[in-house]
Amino acid sequence: MLGETDKPKLLVVDDDTAALESLLQIFEIEGFEVTGVSDGTAALEALRADEYGVVLSDLRMPGMDGMDLLKTIKTLKPDTEVVIMTAFGTIEKAVEAMREGAYDFVTKPLKRPLVVRSVRRAQEKASLRAENLALRAQLEAVASERNLIGTSAAMRRVLDVISQVAPASTTILIQGESGTGKELVARSIHRQSNRSQGPFVAINCAAIPATLIESELFGHERGAFTGAFSRREGRFKLADGGTLFLDEIADLDPFMQAKLLRVLQEGEYQRLGGSQTLKVDVRVLASTNKPLLEQVKAGAFREDLFYRLNVIAIQMPPLRERMEDVALLAQHFLAKFADKNRKDIRTISRDAMELLMMHDWPGNVRELENTLEHAVVLSRGDTIRAEDLPDLVASDTTAKQYMTIQLGTPLEDIEQQVIQQTLRFTKGNKRLAAQLLGIATRTVYRKVES
Repeated sequence: MLGETDKPKLLVVDDDTAALESLLQIFEIEGFEVTGVSDGTAALEALRADEYGVVLSDLRMPGMDGMDLLKTIKTLKPDTEVVIMTAFGTIEKAVEAMREGAYDFVTKPLKRPLVVRSVRRAQEKASLRAENLALRAQLEAVASERNLIGTSAAMRRVLDVISQVAPASTTILIQGESGTGKELVARSIHRQSNRSQGPFVAINCAAIPATLIESELFGHERGAFTGAFSRREGRFKLADGGTLFLDEIADLDPFMQAKLLRVLQEGEYQRLGGSQTLKVDVRVLASTNKPLLEQVKAGAFREDLFYRLNVIAIQMPPLRERMEDVALLAQHFLAKFADKNRKDIRTISRDAMELLMMHDWPGNVRELENTLEHAVVLSRGDTIRAEDLPDLVASDTTAKQYMTIQLGTPLEDIEQQVIQQTLRFTKGNKRLAAQLLGIATRTVYRKVES
């Protein structure tokens, strides 16, 4: 069967020996690794020696009672969930325990389905918190100052190229779909370069009308055109000694392409309306979401400028090709927007995370960022749930979450079908498939090869 995951650990505290033995048997059958102790002092010793997701404790016990134990646990192990067992006559105390941080309470005499359900829900909350804490720890380990986040093979290749080319003065062309983080790459290159103390100046070539782009890049003299009441320096001058990032370079018209080529070759230019030749020391980074070589073949972009820009090329992978990074990115954006909106939201539910990991992300990282902002704003609790996500993300993946299995199909065949279907969802990504199935990656490899 699907497995190889660790059993959840449960600590049961009850001074009634018969009740304690019964609970131990119940939760061993339910798949827990369960430890039993008879008083609060022994419970604290067990908690100091090992990690337990959930503590199931009686309220009335000699010495340290359940209430004192709860308060101590929430001080020493705040992420451990506590379920209180209480008799009908002490329900007011149980309500007080909820205010002190207990996850839930169950009344005696215990009903097996109710106590099992309560403990399972508490364990799910504890596991979810632990997974999100692990994601945050991983995020802190890989996140750069400008949030170039990712541990996938595709992103590791990009980060490796950045570290290699950053110290050089070479012109670099960054290509990739919209929303993949091309400007973040440019900023990372600048920050790791010898020019990091100089300015980083960015300009979106597609956002500026053709009649103004020359002035924006090179500046202008007084009277160069109507409304030019004084001299103005352009982006090249502002970036002197630093880095100039030309975003959406494919949208430059042919006239400006020729002028840009001269600056790249000679390191000099003239202001619009001026005759003085000015020298400039600028490293140029350019980006485009269009296949620039195809633009060259179509005659829409100068071939000589293309090869001058394309000394080093960095191709940003779309998010659908690095789905392993979705969880890290989602956790990063959750923290960002929770802080921005002053909301105490720290976790993403498994259902919500599965929806995020199965979406195709045509808008790439920018779409994921917008999705998390939407979810944070609409969330009413401390966890992002599936219903908090935009309809586009949820509805797009609904059909992918189900498969039909004929009654009577052997369990071994069902297991193989589930793995194969999940691999189709993840486009063959075995690590992501293992995450979705809650099993070890080696299990996926073994099942596929068998």
